[in-house]
Amino acid sequence: MAEPAARTRSIAPFYVMEVAKEAARLEAGGMSVIHMSIGEPDFTAPAPVQRAAIEAIDRGATRYTPALGIDALRRAIADWYAARYGLQIDPERVVVTAGASGALLLAFAALVERDAEVLMPDPTYPCNRHFVSAFEGRARLLPCGPQTRFQLTGEHIDANWSGATRGVLLASPSNPTGTSIRPDALREVIGRVRSRGGFVVVDEIYQGLSYGDPPTTALSLDNEAIVVSSFSKYFNMTGWRLGWLVVPPALLPTIEKLAQNLFICPSAVAQHAALACFEPESIAIFEQRRAEFRRRRDFLVPALERLGFDVPVVPDGAFYIYADVSRFSNDSWDFAFEVLHATGVCIVPGRDFGNAETRRYVRISYANAYERLQEAVDRLGVYLADRRATAK
Repeated sequence: MAEPAARTRSIAPFYVMEVAKEAARLEAGGMSVIHMSIGEPDFTAPAPVQRAAIEAIDRGATRYTPALGIDALRRAIADWYAARYGLQIDPERVVVTAGASGALLLAFAALVERDAEVLMPDPTYPCNRHFVSAFEGRARLLPCGPQTRFQLTGEHIDANWSGATRGVLLASPSNPTGTSIRPDALREVIGRVRSRGGFVVVDEIYQGLSYGDPPTTALSLDNEAIVVSSFSKYFNMTGWRLGWLVVPPALLPTIEKLAQNLFICPSAVAQHAALACFEPESIAIFEQRRAEFRRRRDFLVPALERLGFDVPVVPDGAFYIYADVSRFSNDSWDFAFEVLHATGVCIVPGRDFGNAETRRYVRISYANAYERLQEAVDRLGVYLADRRATAK
């Protein structure tokens, strides 16, 4: 049998899925499992979006679309930036993609040479570094702790830029931490990268799920930034596999030919359905759901802290809490499986998200019903109390 390509050796397993598989096994055996692991909203696409999909199928709008997406959706996304951020984005710069993963693949196919280095924070979403590896580049993870909100700073850029470095990948809000980059810090990072002729790619797929100050898109600070977003999180369309890029005009021809060759086009039905995301009825639903996610966060963070978890930075976006469990265990991998088997509460160890102090941290998702989060806290409370009593 042919050997797999050498580049695949640098791509680690997705450990979140290992935890999820064990949770599924326990569930199949009759255990009640509360899922606080996978990063997927428990809400599905709202009724207007579902209706739009059915109507698209009924009228036969299921054929190939342009590689960059249908014009109506590209205009709708540009209008979204005008409404949300006060930015005038030329719809020609908007590239509709097969999910945010497809967007990142296109971006790095266009930007990364063999052995080119891309700086990103540690912790970070694991697939981000593997997107770079897929094109034989090197993701260089820079340890970022609570003092910088687990985000890169200008000092990180100055201290770590090398002759091989070509750019940075940021995420705001971030998976796994739920923390955003403050506008002044983002401006500083962009300035340091630009002064070296590098590229800036910013993953903004969770910006719709922000709970503090209004979010800042990188495009408002740098018109040449490459921004990635998605219909999966705020718009609750995970399985529809639809996202987008906003790219500088000079990069568009390269992105278009790559999209034509690698993807042909995004899903036609998903694109026509996504037009309904921007209707007032849909936006009202999404905003109600955003408020519900905030309610869950505001319950869960103090509840976990009362149980002894340390939440060094309160998340201001997404639906994750990055919690320090070092007072319970010296290995979050063991702790996560211990908790799963003892309580049925499924959380994710830090191993997936980088190398820096990952044994200290777990990621806890609150993309589950409020009542289930309450039950999870109750189960964890009983378990940890029993654990302390046994230790005595």
